[in-house]
Amino acid sequence: MLSIFLKEVNTFFSSLIGYIVIGVFLVALGLVLFVFPDTSLLQYDYATLDQLFDIAPMIFAFLIPAITMRSFAEEQQTGTIELLATKPVSDLAIVLGKFFACLTLVAFAILPTLLYYYTVYQLGAPKGNLDSGAIMGSYFGLIFLGGAFAAIGIFASSLTNNQIVAFIVATFLCFLIHWGFDLFSRLPVFIGKSDVLVQMLGMEYHYNSISRGIIDSRDIIYFLSVIAIFMILTLTSLEKRKW
Repeated sequence: MLSIFLKEVNTFFSSLIGYIVIGVFLVALGLVLFVFPDTSLLQYDYATLDQLFDIAPMIFAFLIPAITMRSFAEEQQTGTIELLATKPVSDLAIVLGKFFACLTLVAFAILPTLLYYYTVYQLGAPKGNLDSGAIMGSYFGLIFLGGAFAAIGIFASSLTNNQIVAFIVATFLCFLIHWGFDLFSRLPVFIGKSDVLVQMLGMEYHYNSISRGIIDSRDIIYFLSVIAIFMILTLTSLEKRKW
């Protein structure tokens, strides 16, 4: 697994892929936080980073599929997947190596946003007048969300040898699982508390829960379960070549 992980990380940072992803993420957040007047922190009467954590899932829903679309699609297109299969490494190790490489790139993209936290911390009146607990919880939520999106993207990439198709499928699944259940819960067929149960099936509910600053084991188990389910689906997709 380690060799796959190092190979993937080296691929990201030896080309423009990693730098473009990190750059686009930071520029998009910078525009939202400091330039666009409707969301600019400078227009608020109190110190907050809510805008960052509200817009980040939307950016992730496009950027992470762009990272993962080549994971297996490119391998299948070039025929190197068969060569990889002959190596003394299991399918699980291959999937986990690619997953952790994508998650590492996501973590590198999130890390520079701590500068935004420091900026808002200094701008508070008095200085430091900021809900740091909720912000740290939101960062944990972003990591888990990034992991879930990466697992979805890798699964989509294993379904096809076309990277564009993999990107579209992954983006659709990310939107469906993150926001779809909340939209479904608003249908008139869900009455009483059934709408809440439907919302709990979606990632947005658990992401918002973690963002309140309370690390609930149920939210962590949910994200780990989503990651595990899509890892299993990816393994099943890879197994089809042996059937």
